[in-house]
Amino acid sequence: MNKNVKSCPITAKHIKVALVGQPNVGKSMLINSISNAHLHVGNFTGVTVEKSEVLFDYKDYHFTVVDLPGTYALSDYSIEERVTSEYLSNAYYDLIINVVDSTNLEKNLQLTAELMSIGKKMLVALNMSDEADKEGMEIDNRYMSELLGFACIKVSAATKAGIGELIEAILKEYENETMEYKLIFSEAVEEEISIICDYLAKHKYEDENSYRNIAINLLKGDKKTYAKLHDDPIWTELQPILIESSKHVELHHDCDDIKEAFASEYASFNRGVVAEVLKQNREVERKTITDKIDAVLIHQIFGIPIFLFFMWALFQLTFEIGSIPMEWIDAFFSWFGNTVGATIANDDIRSLVVDGVISGVGAVVLFVPNIAILFVGIALLESTGYMSRVAFLLDGFFHKFGLHGQSFIPLVTGFGCSIPAYMSARILKNDRDRLLTLFIIGFMSCGARLPVYVLFAGAFFSESMAGNILFAIYIAGAVLGLFAAKVLKLTAFKGIDEPFVMEMPKYRLPSAKLIWHTVVTKTLMYLKKAGTFIAAASMIIWFLSNYPHNLELKEEYGKKIENAIDEDEKKELANRFSEANLEQSYLGKIGKFSEPVFAPLGFDWKMSVALQTGLAAKEIVVSTLGVLYSLGDDVDEKSSSLKEMISKNIPFASAVAFIVVVMVYLPCLAASVVFTREAGGIKYFFYLLAFTSIAAYSLAFIAYNAALFFSA
Repeated sequence: MNKNVKSCPITAKHIKVALVGQPNVGKSMLINSISNAHLHVGNFTGVTVEKSEVLFDYKDYHFTVVDLPGTYALSDYSIEERVTSEYLSNAYYDLIINVVDSTNLEKNLQLTAELMSIGKKMLVALNMSDEADKEGMEIDNRYMSELLGFACIKVSAATKAGIGELIEAILKEYENETMEYKLIFSEAVEEEISIICDYLAKHKYEDENSYRNIAINLLKGDKKTYAKLHDDPIWTELQPILIESSKHVELHHDCDDIKEAFASEYASFNRGVVAEVLKQNREVERKTITDKIDAVLIHQIFGIPIFLFFMWALFQLTFEIGSIPMEWIDAFFSWFGNTVGATIANDDIRSLVVDGVISGVGAVVLFVPNIAILFVGIALLESTGYMSRVAFLLDGFFHKFGLHGQSFIPLVTGFGCSIPAYMSARILKNDRDRLLTLFIIGFMSCGARLPVYVLFAGAFFSESMAGNILFAIYIAGAVLGLFAAKVLKLTAFKGIDEPFVMEMPKYRLPSAKLIWHTVVTKTLMYLKKAGTFIAAASMIIWFLSNYPHNLELKEEYGKKIENAIDEDEKKELANRFSEANLEQSYLGKIGKFSEPVFAPLGFDWKMSVALQTGLAAKEIVVSTLGVLYSLGDDVDEKSSSLKEMISKNIPFASAVAFIVVVMVYLPCLAASVVFTREAGGIKYFFYLLAFTSIAAYSLAFIAYNAALFFSA
């Protein structure tokens, strides 16, 4: 977390709690249900995985509750599992609260059993106890506490039931000096644990962990425990004992994988606990509401069309409702720019502030309503449990192209904006699947590319056809992305497909507080990251397009404008001056220099310059074309004069190639920075640059020649 964030003072009365649980058990809702809590959000050191901390006081105690990423097991398979496992092993905290879904007890206890091997004080929060009651599930939490050796408290994050009892249980466990877990394994495993414990006791090995926990971790093959003992003198004698112990356990379980053996041990232990503490009213357990809804929403035939309808409705709301405040925001920044500009006498400074900084920031803020509405929709679909089901539906289709079922969430988000799409790729557990998805997100046309598509569709097609062309462009980008994923899967990301295992949580009413927190946090993150970098990029483009100054050119056009007959002639001359000035600027020289490279695609230097300015922000492409074609930089995609100039000056085949490049090439600067952070290093940015550049050029070349052939 940020060093400036307020934290609880480290005192004798300070209790730091690690909140641990599997995905979809309601940890986030539980952490928000603690009364008078103050929530801080940040990232774990060195990774982009989010963490939340709640700070609150109770009686004489100061609490810090750290919400760790949801994980099914303490392994390093995914970033979340790795972060949670490392935190529990290395970080300072006083005890663990294991949040468990009361309606899915046996499955959730798998993680509980692993947590019992850590050796820290802990207790279980049996969340969603109200839902368990409705489904006829009666859990004897007092007897469960006796069986496990620590408190098991019934709570409901939705109704806030049991929260006070949970906090009191934390205080009680915190005050206990020791805790003896009752995690019992089969006779063969217990025998090997005893042998290792006796050996450690014989050699008086000193460690903060109990001998039993050390023995369990050694048998499980825990890397950190192995590394700690490897440099100890007792390791020479201990290693052969461990080898023999592992062979005995594997033989007993008829397998050659010690992890599989322990998974079986945990499952047996869990079944025993569940059999003792859970009573199911079979009359109630007929067909739940979830079963009835799933019969429709994940229907083999109608499931995907229903999902597509929901997505269509979400995007309609995003752009229809979002367009209303966009007009107000645009008007505000125009007024603000004019007001600030009127107070600055120096032309260069005024242009930098108004055309560079204010226009650049305004271009980002303009899309905040769309982004916020999209986040609300996505958060609603996720919190109700529907997103998991769509991932299940699409997994088979996506696997044909090398993508994971859960990839659809960041890919769909990419149609709104690439920045939140890159961030939402964190839901993918496997690093290879996540990286592959990150590389493909750019093929989903973000909202910033829409003005370019609208401009060119209007320039070459009638209004009745333009909508269909836009739809075709978006579909084409998605299809190209799928084929690109297949190519990457066969080359850079080749390997065995990971199995798709995903929990299907019960449908639940979304928490308004949780959705509000999610939307506000992610929208502010978008503004912070995108606004900063686009403002900087706009300033750079302003400098490149305005310098070096050509005083002779300025004086020449100044006289012509002064002698002009009417306002229309003055405006035309001013636009021609802007074009001539841009052509001799650094940006114009870059365009002229790169023109031969783009010549095979049918691009002139103006189109080359427009593409290069689009690297900062795709929205800038339209205004750049307006300047280059002597229409001024205040034109937009609806400008009839700009459409007319494009249709006259750009051949149809070149326009097709231009759209293909815009569709495929590197995302804007802000998105590229976020991609680099999410991917894990600057080298991935250069991989993305090379991949998108080669793909954009190759596909544009094919599209250009195909358009020439069919239009001949």
